[in-house]
Amino acid sequence: MASEIAQCLTATLSADPTTRITAELKLNELTARPEAGLTLSQLLLAQDVDISLRQSAGILLRRYIRERWSPFFVQFKGNATQVEVKIQIRQAIFQGLSDPSRKIRSICAQILSSIANSDWPDEYPELLTLLIGLLSSDSPDAVHGAMQVLVEFVSADLSEDQILPVLRELLPVLLSILGAQDRHSALTRARTIVVFRQCVEALYMVKDQHPQAVKEATASILPVWLDAFIVLLNIDPRRDVENTPNWDGLSIRMEVFKTLDICLTSFPRTVTPYVHDVLNASLQHLHALQSAFSHYYLTASSPVPQNSEGGTIDLTNLTCTIFDFVTRAARGSRAREWFSDVNLAALVRAVFDWVQMSNEDEEQWANDPNAFVAQDSDETLQYSTRVAGFDLLSVLIEHSPAVTVSAMNAVTRQIVQESSNNRAARHDDWWRPLEAALAALGATAESVLDCVEDELDSGRPKPIDIEFLLRSVVPALLALSERPFLQGRAFVFASQYTKLLPEELAGQYLDASVQVLEAPEAGVPVKVSAIRAIQNFYQHITASNKQALAPRVVQDLQPFVTQTSEDTLSLVLETLSFVLLVNDGAWITPEIASSLLVSLMEVWTKFNKDPLFVSLLGEIFGALSGSPAPGAYEIVLKQAIPVLCNAILTASSDNAWLAESALDLLDSIIGARGDRDLGDNLFATIAPALFYALATNEDRDVIQSGIALLTLLIRRAFNQLLAWSDPQTGKSGLEHVLAVIAKQLQGEDESGGLFIGDLIIHLLRVAGEAVVPVLPELLQATAKRMQTAKTATFVQRDTVLTLLESTDIDGRSALDVVINTWCENAETMQGFWASRISTLALCSLYASERPSLQQLVVKGDIIVKEETRDVIMTRSRTKQSTPPKHVPTEWTRIPFPAKALKLIIHELTSGGESASMGLGDIEPSDLATDDGDETWEDEGHLCPGMDKDEMAFLSELLGPRGAAFDNEEGFDDIDDDDLKADPISQIDLDAHIRTFLRECASRNVNNFSALVDILSPDETLVVQKVVSEQ
Repeated sequence: MASEIAQCLTATLSADPTTRITAELKLNELTARPEAGLTLSQLLLAQDVDISLRQSAGILLRRYIRERWSPFFVQFKGNATQVEVKIQIRQAIFQGLSDPSRKIRSICAQILSSIANSDWPDEYPELLTLLIGLLSSDSPDAVHGAMQVLVEFVSADLSEDQILPVLRELLPVLLSILGAQDRHSALTRARTIVVFRQCVEALYMVKDQHPQAVKEATASILPVWLDAFIVLLNIDPRRDVENTPNWDGLSIRMEVFKTLDICLTSFPRTVTPYVHDVLNASLQHLHALQSAFSHYYLTASSPVPQNSEGGTIDLTNLTCTIFDFVTRAARGSRAREWFSDVNLAALVRAVFDWVQMSNEDEEQWANDPNAFVAQDSDETLQYSTRVAGFDLLSVLIEHSPAVTVSAMNAVTRQIVQESSNNRAARHDDWWRPLEAALAALGATAESVLDCVEDELDSGRPKPIDIEFLLRSVVPALLALSERPFLQGRAFVFASQYTKLLPEELAGQYLDASVQVLEAPEAGVPVKVSAIRAIQNFYQHITASNKQALAPRVVQDLQPFVTQTSEDTLSLVLETLSFVLLVNDGAWITPEIASSLLVSLMEVWTKFNKDPLFVSLLGEIFGALSGSPAPGAYEIVLKQAIPVLCNAILTASSDNAWLAESALDLLDSIIGARGDRDLGDNLFATIAPALFYALATNEDRDVIQSGIALLTLLIRRAFNQLLAWSDPQTGKSGLEHVLAVIAKQLQGEDESGGLFIGDLIIHLLRVAGEAVVPVLPELLQATAKRMQTAKTATFVQRDTVLTLLESTDIDGRSALDVVINTWCENAETMQGFWASRISTLALCSLYASERPSLQQLVVKGDIIVKEETRDVIMTRSRTKQSTPPKHVPTEWTRIPFPAKALKLIIHELTSGGESASMGLGDIEPSDLATDDGDETWEDEGHLCPGMDKDEMAFLSELLGPRGAAFDNEEGFDDIDDDDLKADPISQIDLDAHIRTFLRECASRNVNNFSALVDILSPDETLVVQKVVSEQ
């Protein structure tokens, strides 16, 4: 069989496609035989066979392992290899790790790694011992092969718990290999560091489970390796890049810095004594390797050498790892004294030198605008020396602002002078350092400006003179068309420091940017830079020519809308959105709007699946729709809305995103109009498509977008909805709305109900008497949903109560269902409006003294048993049917008026809005917490090191119920303007509750005095103190 396989493998290398295909089909047949795997392994190791044929056998054996070895592999095709044969194959492949040929060793290592994934430890328990034995051998070839397996084995197969027992045996062997530079190749030695790093990561993962063992291991192992690393780093790095056929030595340095970064993160205390030495070595590496960077990357005078195994070791990758380590060290406090004036100045100069554009960057960015835009974006995912260097500068400014910015100033001045001299001497690359300096200052512009402001406010001189650059350096670069990247950088730099530009000069810079955009000879880098500069200018300057230039800018940008894609298109659309907002778009003519909409609709047709583009288009459509200019909105109605409605009607379940994006754009168009007229036929135009989408679609995103749009239309065009009837079915607009609500509330998936709450709120707010005809169906659908609802997201008071009392839901009155569900979820309601309306409604229901409400019994407080006393019962836990430890939760049963009082008092004393306003002389210590655990200490002990003022600041920052935590506008922000303007939003809820409690006490509403006896001692204390207030 061996000769047959060998013939087929030879035939697969034939230039004749018929011969090749026939051989491949025959190999598929042969490899299905039981003896195929062993035959291939023998052929792989045969020293008398041509190396190319052996490699082909190895590749085929890898496929055989995946398809015939074990069901462990996804590609397994059945007929697993017999155990006895597996043993022979494993022995043969392990022998191949010592083969004289590097290529065969590498193939054997890959195959053995695949086998280990499946067989270790159950079927191949001796593998690790065999590998350690091979590492201890005197054969460099065997060590090379074993290391390739070990790198993969430790990362993929060895768990954290399994690694501890072998560390003491494995790491000394690895350390001896690392130190034997005369016996082992640099790449093999680098792999020992990779394995060590994986061991460090594993130690960190198990340090909580095995603290003592990890402490002993780190104390005995880490220092030895760290000492070795310092020795390696102190060797001149130029030895690895000068007068050498490859750069293999750099791989060791790269792995050392990566490992030191991990060690500093995982075990900082152990690494601290070494940090200064590593930082010195980092700076030395950056300076020593700069000439190689310039030769191989900046000028590309020679190709970057390959490593001895045929791969590439990129010098810039080493630089990134160095920057990463220095950044990590700068963030901490363990090396603060190293970052002195002298070291910072040298470090800043090194960063500026290493973030220069390479020759490869120049070629790529000149031809690929998307790549050029992406590298200069704050959200770039492309990691590079430029990105890593800018990150390092940002951290340095954060921790030592004045010193770092002063160093940046000195280095920039030096580079400006050097560039001028080199330009005069006709050096081709004179512009690169200057472009890098401007890019670095631009990337950190916000931090630099903050530093300058802080220094001036403190009475100290400015640490940097940006005005000098804007006045004496940048203007001369704006017309430097022969150096397009420096020219473009000058525009962007000026726009990043608009805060320092006088209004007249800012206007001149803006005008120059527009002229470059219009210049036919300008290349991609300059035009893209001009667009970015225009965006910054329109965001930040107040120059008088902003509006005058806006029509030109829109006209200039329009060709880019249809000719660009990806990052460049995003930049163009973002810039357009800022330009259109100048003076609220009052300058937009119908001609501008019409022409622009044609291009925008073309973009939407191409990219309606991309949420980023849909969002950007929504902002632009909103700007056009919201413009007060005569005719602009009418153009949007005419050109955009029919196309969007048609897209909704033609979308299917296979392209549901089409309907979703169209609905979102309609929402943007209508939302931007505010309270202004929407046009007489707007609702009639949109309604058929909208109600069709909501009636036929099950896609959650489409439903959410559709309900949001319908809610907006109820708020903004309710009269049109009320007057509209479906021309096909004759159903009224309100009937369609009720059908939407019923469909969402009746579904098994609660997600639809989560979106419908705001719609119902606004419908009841604006409908008035018009909602009465459909109110019974609406209340019945809502009450039925409440009976099975699991979330808290699920109006004429007497009418509603009467309807609920008379509606039966599976043998219970709808009133019983609604009130019980409400009481269970009241404390977990989210949002300013929902919480406030719930509290006010509870006050109203309590004051109604309605007999049906007095007779209702609801859940009271949890009954604390011995088995649950030490369990912290959060609200989510107590709502579970089987709480932790499977202890059943029991509750008291109390009258609804008593529960309403408890909830109202809770709003006053807990994390609600009223609590943020204080409780007079009620001390927090007088009130019990609601977490069910009396062992918690007070907040001062929970946050050691924080005084009262700091805690108060944190509390204010988070806001009531954490409202401000993810809301930049703070607690007072409400999503809907009409809700914000509603009288309910203006009520002083704290004063309202206090007045309510005093009134109830004075008139004994609902037998108030008796209900107070049902309250807890803490709640009673609150009532007493509020009632006693004057």
